[in-house]
Amino acid sequence: MDPVPIGVIGGSGLYSMPELTDVEERRVSTPFGPPSDAVLIGTLAGQRVAFLPRHGRGHVLTPSEVPYRANIYALKALGVQQIIAVSACGSLREDFAPGHVVVPDQVVDLTRDERGRSFFGGGLVAHVSVADPFCGPLNALLADAVEAAGGTVHRGGTYVTIEGPRFSTRAESALYRAWGMDIIGMTTSPEVYLAREAEMCYSVMAHVTDYDVWHASAEDVSVELVVQTLNANIRLAQRALIGVVERLAGGFEDCACYHALESALITDPKRIPATTRERLDLLVGKYLAAR
Repeated sequence: MDPVPIGVIGGSGLYSMPELTDVEERRVSTPFGPPSDAVLIGTLAGQRVAFLPRHGRGHVLTPSEVPYRANIYALKALGVQQIIAVSACGSLREDFAPGHVVVPDQVVDLTRDERGRSFFGGGLVAHVSVADPFCGPLNALLADAVEAAGGTVHRGGTYVTIEGPRFSTRAESALYRAWGMDIIGMTTSPEVYLAREAEMCYSVMAHVTDYDVWHASAEDVSVELVVQTLNANIRLAQRALIGVVERLAGGFEDCACYHALESALITDPKRIPATTRERLDLLVGKYLAAR
């Protein structure tokens, strides 16, 4: 099976575009259980692309229930090197208006439940650097693609991830603004960290759907408002995906994301249990073989 170099994590509406051809459905098993759904693989702008619905088809998984490790592992197993995540977000700034797109460069993780924040443990410890959690080169290509597709794009910003599934209180929204957060959502953590542990590039096309609940004159965030704005922006998201896939033809010759584990593994190889070695071989096998 030829590797699929590009992965997209988002809603199922993204895949319903006439430009996507030669489509096949593939179910991938992982050591971390099944991913959210079957992976849809098709050809877009001449490249093979793997689409994975984060919440499952029909949106059946809460943000806390999404099997983040299985999702990232499944894409890694398919040969994905670059992940473009597409998500809705609330704005915590007046100038990041509904209908705009943000490509964040920082994230703050306020999730509390165990979402599976790391592939490591069970006798193998890794401390991976996420000082700059998103891939800079991929962020630039993604922002360029959104702009070329006719969208208003903001390059950079801090995405605060909350646990959900409830929306914020007004006090919480005000607190995040006081902290200097720019946008708010429920799914970027731990996706971004797991992608780094898997040595994959990761960027988010965050579509602003609302002003959360802090804005005095704007409508408070609701499911109806989020869905309405996302539906209005679906063609923009599709055109932007086509554009970034075109720009990714041939991938990156090299990227720092591809080497994230080189100096991260700290456990004495002789102390790593065989079962852990086997479970994580896809991620660390090339490093342990040389130690």
